[in-house]
Amino acid sequence: MTRSVMGTDRRTPRVRPFRTGLGCVLTTALALTTLTFSSPAGAGTSNSGLKGAIDTILADARLDGGAASVVIADADTGERLYQRAGGDRLMPASNTKIATSVAAFGVLGPQYRFSTDVLTHGTRDGATLKGDLYLRGGGDPTTLVKDYDKLAAAVATAGITKVTGRLVADDTRFDTQRLGRSWAVDDQSSYYSAQTSALTVAPDTDYDSGTVIVEAVPGAKAGDKPKVTVEPKTGYVKLDISGTTVAAGGSDTLSVQRRHGNNTITISGNIPIGAGATKEWVTVWEPTGYAAAVFHDALTRHGVKVTESTRLGRATPTSAQPLTSHRSMPLRELMHPFMKLSNNMHAEALTKTMGYETAGRGTWSAGLSAIAARLRAEGVTTDDLRQVDGSGLSRMNLFPAEQFATLLLSVRDAPWYADWYASLPLACGPDRAAGGTLRTRMCNTPAALNARAKTGSLTGASALSGYVTDANGRELVFSIVLNNYLASSVKGIEDAVVVTLARTDTTTETVPSITPALTRTTDPTADRECSWQKPTFC
Repeated sequence: MTRSVMGTDRRTPRVRPFRTGLGCVLTTALALTTLTFSSPAGAGTSNSGLKGAIDTILADARLDGGAASVVIADADTGERLYQRAGGDRLMPASNTKIATSVAAFGVLGPQYRFSTDVLTHGTRDGATLKGDLYLRGGGDPTTLVKDYDKLAAAVATAGITKVTGRLVADDTRFDTQRLGRSWAVDDQSSYYSAQTSALTVAPDTDYDSGTVIVEAVPGAKAGDKPKVTVEPKTGYVKLDISGTTVAAGGSDTLSVQRRHGNNTITISGNIPIGAGATKEWVTVWEPTGYAAAVFHDALTRHGVKVTESTRLGRATPTSAQPLTSHRSMPLRELMHPFMKLSNNMHAEALTKTMGYETAGRGTWSAGLSAIAARLRAEGVTTDDLRQVDGSGLSRMNLFPAEQFATLLLSVRDAPWYADWYASLPLACGPDRAAGGTLRTRMCNTPAALNARAKTGSLTGASALSGYVTDANGRELVFSIVLNNYLASSVKGIEDAVVVTLARTDTTTETVPSITPALTRTTDPTADRECSWQKPTFC
């Protein structure tokens, strides 16, 4: 089976279960059933009928003992059509990316591009650079191996075949804090929790920066070690292969994990003959060194020899001479893999970049200050929320649904709104590039190819906020934030609310008698975003 991501096909191996932990949620299917909602005596049918319908959905037993903050509004007038604990602060998970992405457009602009530069510091003597070669990172989370190869080719084209000094990796645009506040330690080898650096490498066109792809297949016979490959091919990571091939039909227990604090990746357990590939995206320790190693290998391939050892984390001298540069795609394009696939590392790179561009400091604190200022400009009451990272991985983030609704209403007037809106996942979208994390949700309902929204969840926290058009063509804004439940997933509840809105004529106060059933799931990976279910994909 193959899949196409941003124009690139990739072989998809067998599905392997993920460990429990942070992440967002696998989608659930919707079934239809007939439900009749009655309005309270003396109440009009619209708001009371809609209230009754949504209250019934939120009364699902999966939310027993939990918390729900829900706001629904007319997109044009801002009139609140439904509110339930709209001011309560709950963990928003990846709905945090709504704030980060809006701020990125407002602060950086849709045409903003990252730059990765190569500079020389020293003197030229024919084909020899007597001095150091600098690789300066601008924070690009989408730089691929081929981009570093092009930079190396440009060095060779400039006539340099020998560098008597060092390759110096300048990652000083960002600070040295690699991981966000309260990120789970047991997620550190998982690719959705990669370290943040101004210099990094993405191994694929999902742009999973700071990771390598490890693939293991059975050996030729029982007792053999598995055959393991790493993409990209780099000596920056080391393999500890302690796993064993077992006879066909045996238990498949093979696991791939990086050891904390280093770049040794351990492949352990059993893999039976005839089993499909085990494929894992694994983070590296210190992505600056990873980028430097990839670039150094590219220089070698192009006939450029660097005499001294590589040095990390040194600022480029102001007297250094520019040699070549790589520029990223513009932000309006980067926003698609970021938001469609809920890419955490894009969120953090953008947060630190906003800090650098507004305050000259590539730190989380400076970036979060820039985000807060932009949110206030959009009418959000930032005193009512707490944001400590750009992605929503931290459980310290707290947002009320009311503030999400305010932001979703306000941003519709922005000159770049069309680009931002297009980056939101589309319910039952035809492919990952359109549907993203909503690709398999709300299919065969009026919300399909209609609702656009940002998904999100951590264990015990789930959210869905965005836009949907009702049965009479009225655009609605909704924000649903659910917390403190014990069920494996409450995505069916979120979907039921949105499909009910799509079926309802809110202008004539008519709520249909057909509404989505509250689908349950027993999927053990249901507390993760479907785009984080590698190697299973939306």
